[in-house]
Amino acid sequence: MAPLSWLYGLGVGFRNFLFDVGVLKQRAYKVPIISVGNITVGGTGKTPHVEYLVKLFQGKAHTAVLSRGYKRKSRGFLLATKDTPMRDIGDEPYQMKQKFPNVEVVVDGKRIRGIEKLTGDDMKHEVDIILLDDAFQHRYVKPGINILLVDYHRLIIYDKLLPAGRLREPLKGKNRADIVIVTKCPKDLKPMEYRVITKAMNLFPYQQLYFTTLGYEPLKPVFGKPKNQIELNELKSYHVLLLTGIASPDQMILDLSPLTSQLTPLTFPDHHSFRKKDIRLLNEKFAEMPSPKLIITTEKDAARLKEVDGLSEDVRQNIYALPVKIIFMQDQEKTFNENIIGYVRKNSRNSILAKGKDDHKSSNGHHFGNRPRTISFRNS
Repeated sequence: MAPLSWLYGLGVGFRNFLFDVGVLKQRAYKVPIISVGNITVGGTGKTPHVEYLVKLFQGKAHTAVLSRGYKRKSRGFLLATKDTPMRDIGDEPYQMKQKFPNVEVVVDGKRIRGIEKLTGDDMKHEVDIILLDDAFQHRYVKPGINILLVDYHRLIIYDKLLPAGRLREPLKGKNRADIVIVTKCPKDLKPMEYRVITKAMNLFPYQQLYFTTLGYEPLKPVFGKPKNQIELNELKSYHVLLLTGIASPDQMILDLSPLTSQLTPLTFPDHHSFRKKDIRLLNEKFAEMPSPKLIITTEKDAARLKEVDGLSEDVRQNIYALPVKIIFMQDQEKTFNENIIGYVRKNSRNSILAKGKDDHKSSNGHHFGNRPRTISFRNS
């Protein structure tokens, strides 16, 4: 695959060159825009990191999340409501709209059009912040902060370009990031490992490096009443079937295995559309397991499972979604929050963040440069 990777890299590199020299134009906007993405094919934890940012701004600013809506059945610009079906906006936007009904969730394959509609006169409420989901390669938009996510289990510094590896573009693409986050880290990561990864990433002084791990909330029934939750410490006596259709379930398997009597993974590709044979396999595997037993799946997979037919009654009564949250390591959460809030405060005229006195002041505000509203750490 090496020759094909070389040709692929040549094409991607030429496209990036055209942006770098200004032949292909980037557009900057007055509204603060934060992009969250990666340079690999899936599996870095974009959705929980976007949700972390949504929670950071809750009650402080009117936030919008703009995604292309991968594998959705609709086209063009679509502003989601709480009743919008998953098939029209995609599993991840659907998940976010269900969890955060007050957030504007928009899907549009053309991000520029999506931003212009979000900031246009047709919107009922003025948007203070736009979060771009999976837009690191979408260079037509110039975000104020570019966040690059890197999976600990497959660090980009050891990866190769498609199709030999999983890199969407050459490694030097990481230089466009203002913030790099190594995600899905083991909770017992040693100090030496932090130092090794930090050195190997070889970032520039204008770039900030953070480490996050996965945290989990109580299990929620997919088809039952939300109040019938199960705490993770109650799993010890259960045989668990872990059903995932995500790119990288490795850390979830590692985290849940010690908590159960026995964990049986049933894995499918990322954004997998469950077919009749998949549902039949799920029903059969669960029927074969000894009691007590239950099924754990991701929130993203739960969104797709709600729209399929053929699940046995036993499966429907015993399948639970596992909400995931992001935990910053090395006491980095406060610094990260201050930098993000500081950027938005300096570049938003209308949000509560711009006027709030009780919010954290950014101790690193000077890192964000002096250009109004479209700024970057590297301008310091």
